[in-house]
Amino acid sequence: MMEFDYLVIGAGSAGCVIASRLTEDPATTVCLVEAGGPDSSAFIRAPLGFVAEARLPRHSAHYATVPQPGLHGRQGFQPRGRVLGGSSAVNAMIYCRGHRSDYDHWAALGNPGWDYDSVLPLFKKAEDSACFGANDYHGAGGPLGVDWLRSRFPTTQAFLHACAAQGIAPTPDYNGARQEGSSPVQATQRGGERCSAARAYLAPHVQRPNLQVLTRTQTLSIVWSGHRAVGVRVVQGRQERVLRARREVVLSGGAYGSPQLLMCSGIGPAAQLARHGIAVLHALPGVGQNLQDHITASLNWHSPGSEAGFGICPSGAVQLLRGIREWQRQRSGPITSNVAEAVAFLHTAPGLRASDIQFTFVAAMVDDHSRKLHWGHGFGLHVTLTHPESRGEVRLASADTRDSLLIDPRYFSAPDDLPHMVRGVQKGLAVMNDPALAPWRGAMVRPLAADDPEAIAEEMRRHADTEYHPVGTCRMGPASDPLAVVGPDLRVHGVDGLRVADAAIMPTLTTGNTNAPSIMIGEKCAELLKGSHP
Repeated sequence: MMEFDYLVIGAGSAGCVIASRLTEDPATTVCLVEAGGPDSSAFIRAPLGFVAEARLPRHSAHYATVPQPGLHGRQGFQPRGRVLGGSSAVNAMIYCRGHRSDYDHWAALGNPGWDYDSVLPLFKKAEDSACFGANDYHGAGGPLGVDWLRSRFPTTQAFLHACAAQGIAPTPDYNGARQEGSSPVQATQRGGERCSAARAYLAPHVQRPNLQVLTRTQTLSIVWSGHRAVGVRVVQGRQERVLRARREVVLSGGAYGSPQLLMCSGIGPAAQLARHGIAVLHALPGVGQNLQDHITASLNWHSPGSEAGFGICPSGAVQLLRGIREWQRQRSGPITSNVAEAVAFLHTAPGLRASDIQFTFVAAMVDDHSRKLHWGHGFGLHVTLTHPESRGEVRLASADTRDSLLIDPRYFSAPDDLPHMVRGVQKGLAVMNDPALAPWRGAMVRPLAADDPEAIAEEMRRHADTEYHPVGTCRMGPASDPLAVVGPDLRVHGVDGLRVADAAIMPTLTTGNTNAPSIMIGEKCAELLKGSHP
């Protein structure tokens, strides 16, 4: 087939949802186009397998930022999933929706229907919660498996005790009535395996005759009839062809892929398009702007014992081999760990609408995205600034979507972000130096003292980097918003037959990890499309 009702470009967290939901109607045809390959690898099914992606990018694209003045000119690391399931196939599987006020704020910016009470049913519709079952906040029987980790290191429980001792009380459900507090993670897993968006939404329905999935297929540009999107031009291997859409084209390429395809197709800042010889179909200055990302400090400690966490040493190798055998036999043991085994959400100042800092306890020494290895066992803490004020952009490097982008998050460009981060690290050091962790705690990899804010700030400039949550580059908002790219119905302003549905549309970052909100956006888009084309 070369013509379909809908073309969905990008089989990531939102794209898989949209394609699956639309093809529930056997009369509706959908083609889902993915630049990466299939998700059949054991490195995807086995939860711990994602650690290999930092060094062996089999299923991800390893982008880099432009040099960042706020990071002493360093280039940040920007891995994004390039496989069925997108980043949901290579992430740390933390299921975190964010805070109620995140969505109420989106609605207040001129996006009716995106307030918390409106999107909560979509989260529940998507979810199959083994943690809580069906209740006021959670769903049961949905496509997306969510469960507690089957195996956790004892240091994870010690971290939770340390949080309580330092004034961060436990919360029974950070996706429920109260986000603030500490908790073991809820993870997108089912039966001891990763439950990516592809595994949840595509795998059960691949035999639908009205669903066609194209992998290793790069979308080059949108095809227009006047100002209406009627298809896309793609290349698969050496074969170039045009796919047609009778109804609509939906872009779900993520915070980098979606604005890149828009700009390469003539929609975006006019001067930038002209610079690359792209004819301007519709000048839309917000495309590629409003980039926001969670910046994170990674603090690490050596440990004398293998029970503290994973390690690079003989005992760590034995631990891994035994774990592989256990996972193969019964889908339990350390291979089911996501490494990031617990979280905490906290305020460092009064009067905030939501937690400004997220802690993530990691049962390993994760330094420079696991690309810098340290001998022995250990554990660490990621300290994340949940609502940075810094805003960046993505720009084209060329007119070809097969080329990389110029990614500029402008980390620490807003004057309050670095001092804010320092306060979070100071609190994190207090937690990690609590007596609860003393039996496992050895020397800190790069020692820091909580009473030396200048040294902490310098450590941030030298080593802080992304927590892998870029959003906002196709901002959702009314047409009167000069930076808005799509309206609350996700239609691209100024053209017809084209929507964007992924993390790019988020006006502002959510409080925490962004995979669950991206899946919700997919559910929302599917409902909008069904309502527009009954």
